[in-house]
Amino acid sequence: MAGLTDTRIRPWRGMVLVVAGLYFLVPLAASVIFTVDVPGQGVTFDAYGQILKAEGFTSSLLLSLELAAATIGVVLLLMVPAMVALRLSAPRLRPLVEVICSLPLVVPPIALVAGVSSVLRWGPEHLASTPFFQTFVAIQNPAFPVVLVLTYVVMALPFVYRALDAGLRAVDVRTLVEAARSCGANWPAALIRVVLPNLRGALLNASFLTLALVLGEFTVAQLLGFQPFAVWIVTVSGSQAQLSVAVSVLSLLVTWVLLLVLAAVGGRRPTSSASRK
Repeated sequence: MAGLTDTRIRPWRGMVLVVAGLYFLVPLAASVIFTVDVPGQGVTFDAYGQILKAEGFTSSLLLSLELAAATIGVVLLLMVPAMVALRLSAPRLRPLVEVICSLPLVVPPIALVAGVSSVLRWGPEHLASTPFFQTFVAIQNPAFPVVLVLTYVVMALPFVYRALDAGLRAVDVRTLVEAARSCGANWPAALIRVVLPNLRGALLNASFLTLALVLGEFTVAQLLGFQPFAVWIVTVSGSQAQLSVAVSVLSLLVTWVLLLVLAAVGGRRPTSSASRK
């Protein structure tokens, strides 16, 4: 009972929160001041007004969002059935899968993109007389570079694995699947109609982490010669510093809003018909 009714004030907790808040808010405030304080003009919000009119802003942002949507779809389609099967049928392989999914954290992006570039150079030279030549050309289409999607899927594996693994640990997947199977559902129906609704929070977490990764990734896209949103920001910063910082601040705020929406949606439980009655 003493532990449950302990209401002692611990000042160090407040100090930690204050220090953490200053660590994040001071750089953000400095960036906002840089974008609105123009020498000789005073406070102006012209930098934010020019964002939508900036050349390449809309196309680069749409490209990043398309890449993010495709990456989220591919990585979830790959990892969700694999994680469920791993938990139900092959739990002994979990350490091996965990090591494989954690490799992108060990391999630097510069090394990864060097390997991808080598394959892209090797393909057209050795496969020019085969139907696969057109495949190498198609995956490098600047309008929608599939090669970036494949690379981002690999880079997102550690985050998606951790999010799904935490969600599966919190759910008795075996009991749910066996109950669905005993009611006559096949394996796809049991996965889609029973398992996935119970993994909503984990799926949202994995999707958000993948979205943040794709929107902020610069090295791979730059070295492969494409211009999604992160590369466009760096390109603009060379000639319009205030505009690039304003876009960065705005994208950071949008990311925070998405995180809050994710927390609200993930924490909301569907109301059953019995509870409505």
